[in-house]
Amino acid sequence: MTKKSMRTEREVFADLAEICCQPGYVHAIGNICFRDNVILHAGDMKESDMRDMFSPSRLIRTEINTLLGLMIKADIDWTLPAARIQQEYMDTSEKLLQELHHCLSGEFWSGLTKEAVEGGFNPFERGEVLREPIFYSGEAAYIFQYLDLATRKYAADSQWLQVNRGFTIDHATRVAKAVEGVHSDRFDTIRELMRKQHPDEWTMLPLFAFTADEIAAKANLATDIVERVLGAFELSSTERNEGFNALHDFNVITAMPLLRMPSGEFLSLQSYSLAETIYEAPHHWMYQDEAYRPILSKNRGDFTEYFVAERLGLVFGKDHVHLNVDIFKTKATKVSDVDVLVVWGNRVIIVQAKSKRLTLESRKGNDQVIRSDFKKAVQVAYDQGAACATSLIEKGSRLVAADGREVVLPDEIKEIYIFCVVSDHYPALSFQARQFLKTETIDRVQAPLVMDVFAVDAMTEMLQSPLQFLSYVDRRANYAEQLMASQELTILGYHLTKNLWVQPDVNLMHLCDDFSAGLDIAMAVRRAGMQGAATPDGVLTRFGKTTVGRVVKEIEARPDPATIDLGFLLLAMSEQAVRDMSRVLDKLAARTRADGKVHDVTFGFQEGLGITFHCSDEPLNVAGPRLESYCALRKYREKASQWFGLCMTSTGPDVRFGISLVFPWNQDELMDESTKEMIESVPNSQALQELMMGRSRVHKIGRNDPCPCGSGFKYKKCCLNRH
Repeated sequence: MTKKSMRTEREVFADLAEICCQPGYVHAIGNICFRDNVILHAGDMKESDMRDMFSPSRLIRTEINTLLGLMIKADIDWTLPAARIQQEYMDTSEKLLQELHHCLSGEFWSGLTKEAVEGGFNPFERGEVLREPIFYSGEAAYIFQYLDLATRKYAADSQWLQVNRGFTIDHATRVAKAVEGVHSDRFDTIRELMRKQHPDEWTMLPLFAFTADEIAAKANLATDIVERVLGAFELSSTERNEGFNALHDFNVITAMPLLRMPSGEFLSLQSYSLAETIYEAPHHWMYQDEAYRPILSKNRGDFTEYFVAERLGLVFGKDHVHLNVDIFKTKATKVSDVDVLVVWGNRVIIVQAKSKRLTLESRKGNDQVIRSDFKKAVQVAYDQGAACATSLIEKGSRLVAADGREVVLPDEIKEIYIFCVVSDHYPALSFQARQFLKTETIDRVQAPLVMDVFAVDAMTEMLQSPLQFLSYVDRRANYAEQLMASQELTILGYHLTKNLWVQPDVNLMHLCDDFSAGLDIAMAVRRAGMQGAATPDGVLTRFGKTTVGRVVKEIEARPDPATIDLGFLLLAMSEQAVRDMSRVLDKLAARTRADGKVHDVTFGFQEGLGITFHCSDEPLNVAGPRLESYCALRKYREKASQWFGLCMTSTGPDVRFGISLVFPWNQDELMDESTKEMIESVPNSQALQELMMGRSRVHKIGRNDPCPCGSGFKYKKCCLNRH
């Protein structure tokens, strides 16, 4: 479609409204919901079963809600059209939605000229352009997350809800889960019925229908409570959605997703919409009670902070996670506060949480409101986090948690990570962060991670090892400018299967949504009881079974600053490198067990650092100085800025102790003399080959030959006198 022939958004929207009000259109929407929202599988759910969910032709939830919102602008005609008519409705709707998408994306080119680009023009700073990523941002939360977190979010509001609505959020979430259960139970019966019918008699609406009595039995709740819950989310038969006249206008179907059929049954065409509404709507109900607003605001803030603290506690342990930490420069002078503070080894995480949302005016493309909403939701959180980080680095501050205990920081903080967390789904959050977030360069403070509570939930669910979690966070922060994805879960899913790594010469890497398939399955298995793999095949399944994986676990058990950096280095290696290194360590241990001698191997890395493994059962007072002395020499010889050393037992092999030498390389005449006979290191692949194959050959060792222990010295300068 050329720009000249492109119709206006208003024209396309009007045609879409017309088709949605045709007789029996509701049956066409039922077909669309079944096709695009229901995943059919036998036995364990596999990634291949989800392939269609990532198809570009699939309609997303916001598009389907648009069709529903336009359908209810007139009386719903429940007449069942012939199968051919239903297909025509579907085809026309999809064609118009695609045209509508072109209208939104076409705004990108408005004002985009050569002169504008040369002048630094950025089309993504315009509100009209942002309407497209906001509308098509997709689902950033899982159904079960909305329901599980809703119970937590409104736990403190139970009394208000019980008095004013006649039910609690616990009742509402149980009803929503029961709706899904009844739909699932009906599937086989409806499928068998349709096999006996002519295609012109087919309709998917019965699959999405249910009665209050069915839900009451399924949820084990009294029918009157179920009816109150359903009534709170039922669209009135007289509602005509009069304010929904453009794509980003308020659509009442998003707040009232349940329809009532002529049979008296309820109809829930998108279970996701019901779950999302249960998470979001009660806030609007309570906000209308002016006297309750202060309590509501406090409860919202408490929920976000307590939830994030609890989730991070699963990863780092409760003793390392501190809630509502005040920062004092003097005994009485408070300079700032941190919502949630994590201190683990020489790493610190600062979490600043906000409960601000993207308003309706922002969704309409109002530039000023978009920036205002973002500032309240994210920029303010980052600014506060940056101020706190600066205070921690400057030292001299006293930190006091909410329980009155002082928080002790490490002597030297290596890295600080800032998390800006919002409590609700914020459409196109990562995209807006790239465009609007203003950051400052602070020594040892990484780029901020901007996310919602659902991303925090998924990250802490899948990465419950401190080093695994921090390794991902570290790379996610460092690659902030190189990565683009529609949502944070896509990047996490990519990491779990591919081990997140972006080459320095890559300017931008765009990740498609299907990278989250393994994560989607794993979360549903863990949280919703679905059959399938609870952990995606990748870094978590393959890494832990290796010797290097065991080394990382031992580093985590003793989070010493000297070895945490080494843990990061090991986790960033490729799968093949991990396997090769593990084989070498196993062989070194076998040699030490066989001859009782010290054996070692050195690995150098391009980043100006390296690691030496000593396999030794010598006393600590002998093995310690030996390893440290060798690492100092090797670091100098390689002109490295950082060098690690690990001493391993001959059994396991297990970690005995580690050292870390971190300081700039400077030429030194004494070190030149001490290392002049040190053999040049070879590429890791060659070293591995020599160690795995070459050393098994029997030959006489000359005085000037490389020492067979792998130290890098000549034989006469190393082990000659010990043989």
